[in-house]
Amino acid sequence: MSNMLTRRQAILAGLGSVTTLGLAACGGSSDAGSDAAAGTVYTIATDTVFAPFEFTDESGTYIGVDIDLLAAVAADQGFEYELNPVGFDAALQNVQSGQADGVIAGMSITDERKEIFDFSAPYYDSTVCAAALASSDIASLDDLNGKKVAVKNGTQSSLWADSLKEQYGFETVTFDDSATMYQDVTAGNTACCFEDTPVMSYAISTGNVDFKLIADCGADSEFATPYGFAVNKGDNADLLAAFDAGLANIKANGTYDEIVAKYVQSVE
Repeated sequence: MSNMLTRRQAILAGLGSVTTLGLAACGGSSDAGSDAAAGTVYTIATDTVFAPFEFTDESGTYIGVDIDLLAAVAADQGFEYELNPVGFDAALQNVQSGQADGVIAGMSITDERKEIFDFSAPYYDSTVCAAALASSDIASLDDLNGKKVAVKNGTQSSLWADSLKEQYGFETVTFDDSATMYQDVTAGNTACCFEDTPVMSYAISTGNVDFKLIADCGADSEFATPYGFAVNKGDNADLLAAFDAGLANIKANGTYDEIVAKYVQSVE
């Protein structure tokens, strides 16, 4: 793959900024490290479509785990923000160029990315999986010998697929986004696709795809990486401290569990 920081290309073009203001904290964190962020307005970049972490509802409003977590943390810590949904690749580039102060976009915390970004404490532990058409005779990785499988450029799930190629005898076909990848599997051009487990589980549970899970890398796998909020390395330390303090608070008061339960579905 040409760029390990690339997970998928921007799905929607020409999106304007969406302004979302965090509420003042009603008994927010007493952590001194986050106090400097209170009252500040930050620009936070995010992806456009990565359900259930960020996506739009019928009215075009952005919702999802990442969106709700950011709002809850901002309310707890008393800072405000402008949400800028530009696509994953563009979000990372905006942070690196200083056009955005931070990014929350289902972004896996990896050693390579740590060289460029400073990450928050993990806010979601994700695994990666393989899924095939529910009507297909593909039941496990053993059934992929001699077949083509779909992966997304620059993802942990793509890396997992690459690590399995020789063992299971399949060939990978690379796509830039989930929607196109799913369409290819649905059309029968590829036998299955590799994806982040919560994303695939959400797509299956909501009926967006008629797929079944055939394998998961497991929580102990090197490809099971947590998601984190990120800022450019060496920049916006106050924002990062505020996010960590707010995340700890909303985990302690139950808000975090409510948000995750609202969006994340488990599919066997």
